[in-house]
Amino acid sequence: MNTKVGEALNFINSHTSLQPKAGIILGSGLGAFADTLDDKIKIPAAQIPHYPKSTVEGHEGFLVFGKHKNIPLLTVQGRTHYYEGYTQKEVTFVVRIMQAIGIKALLVTNAAGAINPRFKPGDIMLITDHVNFLFDNPLIGKAEFGEPRFPDMSNAYTQEYFNQIEQIALDCNIALRRGVLWVSSGPSYETAAEVKMIRKFGGDAGSMSTVPEVITAVHAGMKVIGLSCLTNYATGISSQKLSHKEVTETADLVKEKFLALVSGIIGNIFSGF
Repeated sequence: MNTKVGEALNFINSHTSLQPKAGIILGSGLGAFADTLDDKIKIPAAQIPHYPKSTVEGHEGFLVFGKHKNIPLLTVQGRTHYYEGYTQKEVTFVVRIMQAIGIKALLVTNAAGAINPRFKPGDIMLITDHVNFLFDNPLIGKAEFGEPRFPDMSNAYTQEYFNQIEQIALDCNIALRRGVLWVSSGPSYETAAEVKMIRKFGGDAGSMSTVPEVITAVHAGMKVIGLSCLTNYATGISSQKLSHKEVTETADLVKEKFLALVSGIIGNIFSGF
């Protein structure tokens, strides 16, 4: 085990003995789910050795351990981002903690801009694949974790769950979208010309996060599910200027729909781990 991960894990184990079955990384404005957990223990991320501090509004900065439907979970209430100045290894540090704990399944969520003209703010998109336009990769450098040097990414978002997740959404009266997530570094939003390029290249929604964590989770052998909360139209699709306030406000409006879908995934899929 990496020394830094080991020190972080020792600190966490001094605060909780819970053995989570799955991990959930909560995106901008979506952190409320962590506060619904039963028997929760909130550990401030700033106190965990070597853990990068989140500096973005809507990302509170806690690891929250607890149970939902009696299933033990680790939720990340406040991710860190590449654009904050962290390396991708720092951004994905929490996934390595999950790996050390023994977590085998990860749900990643984010707020994203709608690029596909059939999508609109308030929709939830099941991520079926991604395009990494960060021009970086968390696996670059020394191989420290014993996994393959060249991991296969053909099934990064576990396809065997797609139909089951869509049925869960139908049961919750949610019209779930499917699409490809395009991720660039930010923190500036894309230009209208860039959005046109993304659409031509096959992107359905744009974000500034998620891909590093997914690459690391796949490298660690985890099953991965990804959800995007579409909080705004991408630049050029709407005449309205983009703001982070709009992102968090829209995420709050769809909170109940999002919570219902996450709850269904936990009860129907994570219960099997």
